[in-house]
Amino acid sequence: MIERWESDDPFDARLARSATGLLESFNKEGVLTAADVHVATRAAALAGEERDEVRLAVALAVRAVRHGSVCVDLAALRETEETLPWPAATGWLEAVADSPLAEQSVVQVEDGLLYLDRYHREEGQVRDDLLARLASLRPVADESLLEATAARLFPGEGYAEQRDAALAAARQSTTVLTGGPGTGKTTTVAGLLALLTEQSATPLRIALTAPTGKAAARLQEAVEGAQRAPQFTEADRARLNGLTASTLHRLLGWRPGSSTRFKHHRTNRLPHDVIVVDETSMVSLTMMARLLEAVRPEARLILVGDPDQLASVEAGAVLSDLVAGLAVRSPDAVAALRTTHRFGGAIGALAAALRDGDADAALDVLKSGDPAVELVDPADETAMASVERDLVTHAVALHEAALAGDAAGCVRMLDESRLLCAHRDGPWGVSHWNRQVERGLAETTGEPLGIGWGHEWYPGRPVLVTANDYGLGLFNGDTSVTYQDAAGDLRVAIAGGATYAPSRLGDIETLHAMTVHKSQGSQARSVTVLLPPDDSPLLTRELFYTAVTRAQERVRIVGTPDAVTAAITHRAQRASGLRQRLGHE
Repeated sequence: MIERWESDDPFDARLARSATGLLESFNKEGVLTAADVHVATRAAALAGEERDEVRLAVALAVRAVRHGSVCVDLAALRETEETLPWPAATGWLEAVADSPLAEQSVVQVEDGLLYLDRYHREEGQVRDDLLARLASLRPVADESLLEATAARLFPGEGYAEQRDAALAAARQSTTVLTGGPGTGKTTTVAGLLALLTEQSATPLRIALTAPTGKAAARLQEAVEGAQRAPQFTEADRARLNGLTASTLHRLLGWRPGSSTRFKHHRTNRLPHDVIVVDETSMVSLTMMARLLEAVRPEARLILVGDPDQLASVEAGAVLSDLVAGLAVRSPDAVAALRTTHRFGGAIGALAAALRDGDADAALDVLKSGDPAVELVDPADETAMASVERDLVTHAVALHEAALAGDAAGCVRMLDESRLLCAHRDGPWGVSHWNRQVERGLAETTGEPLGIGWGHEWYPGRPVLVTANDYGLGLFNGDTSVTYQDAAGDLRVAIAGGATYAPSRLGDIETLHAMTVHKSQGSQARSVTVLLPPDDSPLLTRELFYTAVTRAQERVRIVGTPDAVTAAITHRAQRASGLRQRLGHE
């Protein structure tokens, strides 16, 4: 089924009033927006292309990128809804390939897929750079020492998966380290870094990085925590002392006026000997292309992530493509960790059922009565009142700590409870539930708190940074809490220690609730997940799995059994040619 937009507003900005022919039909059907139509129309006019079916194909390629795909498979798309006024299947893609738009490199056709030129080039660059790296081995200075140290850092059968993964990564230039939450990815990374630093006669320059500030902070904390294990010696810790993590944007070097070009590139490489990228599932195709071109050929690159999680907000599903493509071309480059060590039985069983696509098993876990998991019927008014009461209780506790000036306590409290939504708007969306919690907070405290009372800023307001601010050192995904300092002024404490006046913050939003996409790279002790109705196009297995695996101790699912089943059976579909291009000889 093709995701469509709907509106009864005749002045909706998505309506393309000047569209004609097939573009007009697909716009009125809610398949294309005005932006898709205008880009295709303008590009066709500049290239001298007048054929209706070619302009439609270009608009669909633009739409695909907007929905997270790198390209579009016109034949497959046509089969999803045959009731639409599609052009004749025979010769449609060939017409695009022979058009002036292809001759002038506006679009590209390869392996039956239609690309906008930029994404075709980036996909080819990722393939070429990755295959070049995989072709070069990294000899180990002292093989016997490597084996002995690995046995010390990863002792016994309980660490066998991590030990094998670390040894494989130490012997090659590029490794994709995969596994779900709690499988020991960070433990493996810390041990691997200890192995590599011991092998080097000079100190290694090591970069730890992740797509968001929150994910980078968690990576650094986790690597530091892993080093406190007894199998790490003081010499190991000394060699790894001073490691810090940063966002990918900061690592590559932000350039004013561009979000896709950086200071480090193919002619100005990063100086690091080892680069570890966590939460790689969040990395878009464009960012992966920028990273690979900036890494020195002789440097080691370790890409860490969970391919079952949601893909990046921008175009591409790079991690899952790498795992699938390299399984054909270079299976040794992928090290998979499968044994979970973190979760209790119920959350682990639920995550496994989601990963396996077993809706019946997932519902059995949710209905088992285990206190770590709960399924709440949204039609049950008493149960929903309890959900809202718990959320307001957490907000009140945050408010009281903020009034007391406990900035560090407020930041820690943020990770006690988290409300995750699939949608931004509507009754199941972030905006609605942020207002609901603020209303409950105002009623409980008797104070006019929240945007509904005209008080956007108040002690205890949790805040999410939604865009990078290099001047302030703030990054998309950073979390913070507003508190009252000793002078009675409001300050915003960022996780990590810095504080700012509210007036200095630009791109932020209230964080009583957040989208599942925004939650990637973070965790909370207790998580409540609001599933939308079962006909929501956002309801996918990847979204559900990502939401559930944010929980450390308890997860509560608000949704019907039908919504749970729909989420598990509906996979997020992103068109890409990377896995095929990696697999080709």
